[in-house]
Amino acid sequence: MISKLASVSSDASLAEEVVVEGFTTIYDDVVIGKNTKIGPNVTIYPGTRIGDNCEVFPGAVIGAVPQDLKFGGEETTVEIGNNTVIRECVTIHRGTIDRMKTVVGNNCLIMGYVHIAHDCLIGNNVILANYTGLSGHVQIDDYAILEGKVASQQFMHIGAHAFVAGASLIRKNVPPFVRAAREPLSYAGINAVGLRRRNFSEEDIKLIENIYRILFVQNNNISKGIQSLNEELPASALKTQVIDFINNSEKGIIRGLL
Repeated sequence: MISKLASVSSDASLAEEVVVEGFTTIYDDVVIGKNTKIGPNVTIYPGTRIGDNCEVFPGAVIGAVPQDLKFGGEETTVEIGNNTVIRECVTIHRGTIDRMKTVVGNNCLIMGYVHIAHDCLIGNNVILANYTGLSGHVQIDDYAILEGKVASQQFMHIGAHAFVAGASLIRKNVPPFVRAAREPLSYAGINAVGLRRRNFSEEDIKLIENIYRILFVQNNNISKGIQSLNEELPASALKTQVIDFINNSEKGIIRGLL
């Protein structure tokens, strides 16, 4: 159902059972999947792709051109997966030539007044709480949670199942499975509550605790910590995931316990 008070381009593609409420504007080259609801006073710009069963609340702006002075007008996109909720006044900007797209995955909750800048890659089942701001080129892996008023500088990487405390400033990468807090942002333990909610076994949780005990508690530098990991713990997918994340973190990772 499309409200008579909405403006929807004839070049937009809306699937079955899409709802568009009054005073919303949908431009051309927009694709919206089935059973998605677009609330009132929403603006959806060209290049936006929204999946099935999503809900977009009033005041959201999706697909606006990036706030990047290097942007040259290239044809880029915003791609939003299925079953994702975008709350009031969220802004999500198109990609640039760097990645050509900005992505928000499936089953995400993007709370009110969140800003997702150009070329951000947000995984599945991610929660970004109110007033969180992501600068360009930020990557957030599956099941990560950022509490309210978190701010991330450009090119940061937040690992899977990580939890970042409210009002934190992210200037270094946050490894998977950890809780991060304090200023400057630091390791504050593993995200055991979140891991149990996602049915990680107690054995795996204990292994993750041991990985970060060796990295952040026993050692003063990361390279020594990785060496100790390889010497003290048997090979496992979880250990490999953490080590690979660290080795690929050109910007460095958050500090250990203060």
